[in-house]
Amino acid sequence: MDKVPTPSLNSSDLAVQVVSASKTYLGGNQALLPVNLNIQRGEFVSLLGPSGCGKSTLLKMIAGLASPSSGAIKLWPKVGLSPQSTDSFSEHTPPRPSQIHEPRLSFVFQSPTLMPWADVKTNVRLPLDLAGVPRDLSDSSVDEVLTRVGLTDFADALPRELSGGMQMRVSIARGLVTQPDILLMDEPFGALDEITRHKLDSDLLSLWQKQNLTIIFVTHSIHEAVFLSNRVIMMAARPGRITEEFLIEQPYPRSSEFMVKPEFMHYAGLLQRSLEKASVANH
Repeated sequence: MDKVPTPSLNSSDLAVQVVSASKTYLGGNQALLPVNLNIQRGEFVSLLGPSGCGKSTLLKMIAGLASPSSGAIKLWPKVGLSPQSTDSFSEHTPPRPSQIHEPRLSFVFQSPTLMPWADVKTNVRLPLDLAGVPRDLSDSSVDEVLTRVGLTDFADALPRELSGGMQMRVSIARGLVTQPDILLMDEPFGALDEITRHKLDSDLLSLWQKQNLTIIFVTHSIHEAVFLSNRVIMMAARPGRITEEFLIEQPYPRSSEFMVKPEFMHYAGLLQRSLEKASVANH
């Protein structure tokens, strides 16, 4: 069965636990009704829905970039973090000491947000510089992550010398250099052409599997959601809320061949119908 309720998981399996978290802005605008959502460690979860449904708001609350008006958001519940101490991280968060493993979290925004005057290596190294990591250690970490994202030959290039897709690779590398457990991505490939977008989707899946990441990914693309995800969360607006959830029960690795299979079209059809219902609910 494709449509499923939020999985009931042992707390030791959870990366993120959202407990009746809502968001109301000043003036009474309710951006998000109370949301309950469990995300398992190692999952790739996409948030899908029409504009204004609260996808980015929910992502920012998980990151600690916005506070819930009510409820709680817990990262790695097993370590006993309180609802108020989600211990969130941005792209510029220093790494934790290895002997005290608390969840590390990185956030990749819609635009690369690179320093235009700095080369690729300096942009990627920024979180480690801010943390005071010695240069010899930080340089080795940067070299490693640039290799992972295929930018070794562009370490000395400036952002203006790179394509949009390559700039986004730099942003992803900067998010990965702190060795995060959870990677939050707010529609990072939405402004790219279809060929570049699919290439980065494929590369992202490879990184996700190799590094055992938990990824929460905001997208407007049904095809992207089906291609990437273990699970897709459908949301509707006015006010923002979760309406349905879908498991994408297809094996990895997934290649472009998957996108022309009947199974892919089956899931795309389910999400299309669900998105249409969610869009109607906005009016």
